[in-house]
Amino acid sequence: MKVEAHHSRYEGKLMDAIESEKPQFFATHTTPVEYHRGLVSDKRRIGRGILAIGLLLGGMQVFIIGLTILAALIDAAIGTEARDGYTPLINAVGAFAVALLIPWSMLIQRWLYGVRGGALSSVLSHFRFDIFGRALVVLLPVTVALLVVYYWAPFPQTTWAWHDLLLLVATALVLTPFQAAGEEYGFRGLILRVVGSWTRNARLGLVLAITVSSVLFALVHFSTSGLLNVWYLVFAVGTAWITWRTGGLEIAIVLHAVFNATQFVIDAALQIDPTVATDRSAGAIDLSVLIPVPLIIGAVIVVALRTRRSGTVLTPSARMARG
Repeated sequence: MKVEAHHSRYEGKLMDAIESEKPQFFATHTTPVEYHRGLVSDKRRIGRGILAIGLLLGGMQVFIIGLTILAALIDAAIGTEARDGYTPLINAVGAFAVALLIPWSMLIQRWLYGVRGGALSSVLSHFRFDIFGRALVVLLPVTVALLVVYYWAPFPQTTWAWHDLLLLVATALVLTPFQAAGEEYGFRGLILRVVGSWTRNARLGLVLAITVSSVLFALVHFSTSGLLNVWYLVFAVGTAWITWRTGGLEIAIVLHAVFNATQFVIDAALQIDPTVATDRSAGAIDLSVLIPVPLIIGAVIVVALRTRRSGTVLTPSARMARG
């Protein structure tokens, strides 16, 4: 009896130690939940969610405007020739400013919801590099082939110096992937999870989360072109669905980063005028902007087929974490 009592006390202490070492994310959910339900609690906290979205979007604009002003001052000091206010340095700081949404989104989630930043990456609370690598191997050649069709029609060429074009290529290869990841962490990450926590029903929360995050994603690009906004909505809805289904941002980041970086590299290689390539006004956009739509639809179909048996990836439960 003494041995059994001692064993029972030891087992109780051991379980208490395990409980105290559990990650905070696991402590929030006793049963597995979908990615967009990661911030669900007993209260809907809609006001807190609106504050989180406001901080995210406001912070993004502060980063962009502040760094752009700094870049313009540097350009003026060193005598860089600006074309419609566009220089390689302004292009680089613009990408860096959006990349700052990665730590900013994590900070907002931690501050307002008490959930660690890693939970934004996936339902496992960390970035799944194995999924990221497999998606990169598949999507890179597919995206390049698609953009060959997209660039079949000639674009206006630039007279920029070769060193300016090299700076644009360097930005595309080094900073653009992080810029794309920043948008994913902000819109398919934080906003999706914030809005997804506003309803009692998980499916209604998913529809609301995809709708709100996608509309906001299109709006922050400030385009007056209906066709371009259609492309933004298709891209946002597709990547949001993939994020929900796979339980993380990895494939969405690959889609976004590969498409943007490859496009910018080709622009520089063909000496396409970046002031024309980045023009989002209605008169500058034609139906060719919808050529990449099959890429997003195809990615959604592939993910649906690959997960038809396993279903939506969920968070580990507290019991699974102990195990």
